[in-house]
Amino acid sequence: MSTSIIIADDHPLILKGLNDFLLEKHFNVIASAKNGKEAFTLINAHKPDIAILDIQMPILTGLQVAEKCKTTGLKTKIIIITFEKSEDIYNKAKSLGIYGYILKEFAIAEIENCIASVLEERSYFSPELIEYLEITETPDELKTLTDTEMKVLKLIALNKTAKEIGKDLFISDRTVEKHKSHIRTKLKLESKANSIVLYAKEYEEFLSKYT
Repeated sequence: MSTSIIIADDHPLILKGLNDFLLEKHFNVIASAKNGKEAFTLINAHKPDIAILDIQMPILTGLQVAEKCKTTGLKTKIIIITFEKSEDIYNKAKSLGIYGYILKEFAIAEIENCIASVLEERSYFSPELIEYLEITETPDELKTLTDTEMKVLKLIALNKTAKEIGKDLFISDRTVEKHKSHIRTKLKLESKANSIVLYAKEYEEFLSKYT
């Protein structure tokens, strides 16, 4: 069954262009909206797999629609399209669990890749946006670690021994070693003693928030 999609944009030409492109690619565009209120009503009624929303729409913005979807527990995955390269909007989109953020000038070129990523539960943000904001995305493999494993990895980056890590996290040395073993497996690291240390130091910037 093809992916069901709702699209919303207050610019008729962009809406038509996106609609025609998606239909040409055999996506199931079930409805389109010209403002945020209409978009939310349609999402709530049809519960599509994906909603592609312009960020600046009358009545409700794309982000406000995403927020309403989140608070009402709708499972529709949101993709935002915008001309704005804003770190605030990027951070807000991330906090709302928005799956995609595409710059309008690249929308047609990127939308297929974006939808493919979203359907695999992976977020997609326009490479030009990431580059412009100089944002370094957390490596996917790090996202597989638990909070405790991230804390262990952070302490390894600080050259702490298993005994010191155990003391800091109030766990036994043996439990620390178990965590290290899980980390090696998840990150597909060699079993050499220093492989985990080298990895931890290389990606230390992503571990700083774990205390």
